[in-house]
Order: sequence, then structure tokens, then C-alpha cells
Amino acid sequence: MNLAYRDTKHNLLRFILTCFGLSLLLGIVITMTGIYRGALDDALRLVRATSPDLWVVEAGTNGPFAESSRIAGDTREMVARIYGVERAGSVTYQSAQTKIGNLPLRLFIVGFELDRPGGPRRLVAGREIMRNHYEMIADRSAGLALGEEVPLGTRGHKFTVVGLTQNELTSAGDPVAYVTLLDAQALQFELAPPITRREASRGGASVNSDLVNAVVAKISPYVSVNDVAAAVSRWKHLSALSQEQQETLVTRFVIEKQRKQIALFTVLLVIVSAVIIALIVYTLTMDKLRSIATLKLIGASDRTIIGLIVQQALSMGVCGFLIGLALVATFRGYFPRRVILVPDDIAILFAIVVVVCLAASSLGVRIAVKVDPATALGG
Repeated sequence: MNLAYRDTKHNLLRFILTCFGLSLLLGIVITMTGIYRGALDDALRLVRATSPDLWVVEAGTNGPFAESSRIAGDTREMVARIYGVERAGSVTYQSAQTKIGNLPLRLFIVGFELDRPGGPRRLVAGREIMRNHYEMIADRSAGLALGEEVPLGTRGHKFTVVGLTQNELTSAGDPVAYVTLLDAQALQFELAPPITRREASRGGASVNSDLVNAVVAKISPYVSVNDVAAAVSRWKHLSALSQEQQETLVTRFVIEKQRKQIALFTVLLVIVSAVIIALIVYTLTMDKLRSIATLKLIGASDRTIIGLIVQQALSMGVCGFLIGLALVATFRGYFPRRVILVPDDIAILFAIVVVVCLAASSLGVRIAVKVDPATALGG
């Protein structure tokens, strides 16, 4: 006879409600892990969008994601002439805030050169940008439709959405939009008409808008990336980072605080879960002290009593974890941030839940073992 099963069946409603409450708490733990994985994937997606082999940035910086970087626009021609470079393209990155109707919209604008590295990786709808001005490719999460016009810049230029991507986001969750390099430079440096007139009347010098944040390059498979990087570094005003170095910078610095925050909340939630499971097991054990004493009186061993309590704790934890996982998997599409469930993370969390349940049951086990069989004969 399985005592844990019989006791659970006898108090089925309480067991179901307890598992559901635990599932919500453990579901939050799973969600926090998934949100971190989503933020990491979003940050790396932007870095990997064009699959470059080399990033050329301003000297002394770790740009363009971990640090600001500005270099002259003609740097691309210099890089393209280096031995081993197959293709090179200039890119810019900037955030933009606009409105569609009365609703605010925040975009992360990527400027790239047509037919060169730096553009979107794959479209899920529409077409590529074919004109030099006022066409845009945006991520679906922005809620924009093909043919919709998006006002951008101080002069309110309207960009027509001609293509859509999927899951192209920043680590902050902002949808990525691609425009041509000329349009991106105009958005970054163009002044509002009143300011332009004011500067002209003061005889102010025009601003150099031929600046980019980085140059991305594709290297021949027969040439070492390190050799090309060393050649670039001979110019004192430039630095070169490999794709692996750029991904490391994004992982360690761009989302490092976010990782620590999520890790802290996850640990706290696991501790809270352990305390709740311990209290529930303690309460269930106290409710059946008379029954445990009776079992001891008729000859049940301590091993049988311990098995009853440990099995109940494990069943609550495992059922709560599985229900929480099912809830997260069902509703993750409704979260404002991407939630990515990695099998390895799920397996580690499941192992942690099992260990927590075993540790939480120790309090109930300790009380049950100390129960005097004579208690069953008391009034």
C-alpha cells in the first residue's frame, strides 16, 4: 500500500490547490530563466545578423554595441582594399522614438549600404530595400504592416515598410528596423528647420554627416582573420574586433547587469519555493500526527513514515513544476519580452526543484520520527 497516494487521495482538493499555487511560483522561476535566454538571443541576433568576420571600429573603443564608436564614412573603401577582405560595408546604429497615430513606437534603426554586408538576415514577408531613400524593413514585433508609413526624424520623413523580419530585437526588447545608410545618417545628423536657419544666420559650420559606427567585413576563408585585424590596427585611428570578440563583449558587458538581476530574482524565488514547500509539508505532517503515531503503534517502521512524507513533498514539487512549465509554454507568446525555453535550463531547474523538495521535507521527517506511538492512545 502506498501511504502517500492514499493520503493524497483522501485530501485531493488540498493537494490540487497546493500544486497549482506552487506551479505559479515555479512558473515564474522558469519564466525568469527564459527571459534571460531571450535577451541574450536578441543581443546576439543583432551582432550575428550579417554574419561578419571582422568589426572595424574607432580606436580605443569596444564599439558599436558595448561602447560608442564613430569613424569616417570612407573607412569602408580603406578596409575593402586590405588583402583578404572579400566584402565590406558601413553600418550605423541608433534608437528612434516616433508615433503611429496616437500610439508611441520605439525602434532601433540600423543603417546599411545596399548590396553590402550589414543588412537584414532573412525576410519573412515583403521585399528587400530597392531605393536609396525612405524605404524600411522592420521586425514584426513593431506591429507595422507592409505598405505602412512611419514618420522618423526631426523633419518627419515618412518611411514605407517594404519588408518584415522575425525576432530581430535588441537586448532591451526594441524591434529592429533597417534603412539605407544615407537615410540613417540623415536621421542622426539632420537638424530641424528652425535650428538649421538659426545656425545659418550665425554662420555656423555645417556638421560632417559622413560618419558611421562600424565597418563589417567578410574575410576570405583562405586568409586568417587575425592577420586582417593586425593590418587594420596599423592605422592608429582604427581598431578591429573579430566576431567572437564582439559576441563576448555583448555577453559580458551589454547584458551583464540584466543577467545578474535575473539570477538574483531566480535564487530568491527558489528560496521562497523551498520555504513554502517546507511549510506545507510541516502542516500536512502536523495534521496527521495521530495517524503517524497509529502507524508506529501497529509496527510501521520509520522508513515507511519517512517515505510517506518525502513522496508527498516530491509529488507536490514535481507536479507544480510540470504544471508551471506547461503554463509558461502555453502563454509565453503573450509576454512583452521573448521567452526562450532551453532544455538544459529546464533539466537543471527540475533537478534543483527535486533537491529543494528533499531538503524541505526534512522538517516534517524530523517531527514524524519523534512522534511517540503512545500518542495514538491519547484522548
